[in-house]
Amino acid sequence: MKVKSVLILLLFAASAVAQSSDFNIKKVGDNVYAAIGVDGGKAGSDAGFIVGDKGVLVVDTFTTTEAARALLEEIKKVTPQPVRFVVNTHYHLDHTGGNAVFAEAGATIIAHQNLRGWVRTENLKFFGADPKPEQRARVEALVPPDETYDQAMDVYLGSRRVHLRYLPGHTGGDTVVFIPDANVVFGGDLVWQKHLPNLIDATTSAWIETLDRMLVAHPNATFVPGHGDVATPSDVKEFRNYLSTLRADIEKAKQAGKSGQALQDEVLPEIQAQYGTWGFFKNFAPRNITQTEAELAGTKKVPQPAGN
Repeated sequence: MKVKSVLILLLFAASAVAQSSDFNIKKVGDNVYAAIGVDGGKAGSDAGFIVGDKGVLVVDTFTTTEAARALLEEIKKVTPQPVRFVVNTHYHLDHTGGNAVFAEAGATIIAHQNLRGWVRTENLKFFGADPKPEQRARVEALVPPDETYDQAMDVYLGSRRVHLRYLPGHTGGDTVVFIPDANVVFGGDLVWQKHLPNLIDATTSAWIETLDRMLVAHPNATFVPGHGDVATPSDVKEFRNYLSTLRADIEKAKQAGKSGQALQDEVLPEIQAQYGTWGFFKNFAPRNITQTEAELAGTKKVPQPAGN
């Protein structure tokens, strides 16, 4: 019994490296760490970092500069290596809000090419139709990427290679970060672990195909989601099935002649029965239905690349 208790403590110590009121640092692979945001905290999302023999790569920078500074301090506790790169998995404020902290520390910020045109424009919509001056100033002060890519890019931390790959679904500018020697995938907001997603920019048909591709390519990987705890392939499949179920339930209601509020009243109890315990359900479920109904009807507006 004592041996078992010691083993449990050792396993916990290996995974939970540090905790705060805003995020928890968890080791998910050899020199690979997830920063799991606490729902309602100042982090606002998940992030993480990869340590190589010539520097550190950070994945996403939380919502606030305060949380980003706290993440930088946690990185310093793990390694004396400098943060050389930041990868933004997409443009949303809760993943780019702390870019300035790492830019000031000397990091090069990398993202998909569409993000550069959206980070200081599209983020305004999260403050409503008439953002306050301080909200507008906050968005306009966001630090855009220094380098962008189209379909694929590899980043080297000395001998350690990190794959960056564009995959569609959540925003049209999503990056998946894969560390081959650790078999860890940072999915950004393409992956949500037991949390309902934000579908404001989503194309769910493409998103489902992306998740299927990810599961085939990484059947045994550890996944760090954009929201929620560290995920398994089973968690990713469960999230994929949520998107599929949502679409199917809405299609069924549409075929029965339902639309608008009547459609929402029909679909909401169905998804609540299966997913009502998931994080963000109360906030996102009605919007998930409305936005997916618009997508299926061909009336949903999503961000377009600059020049389109």
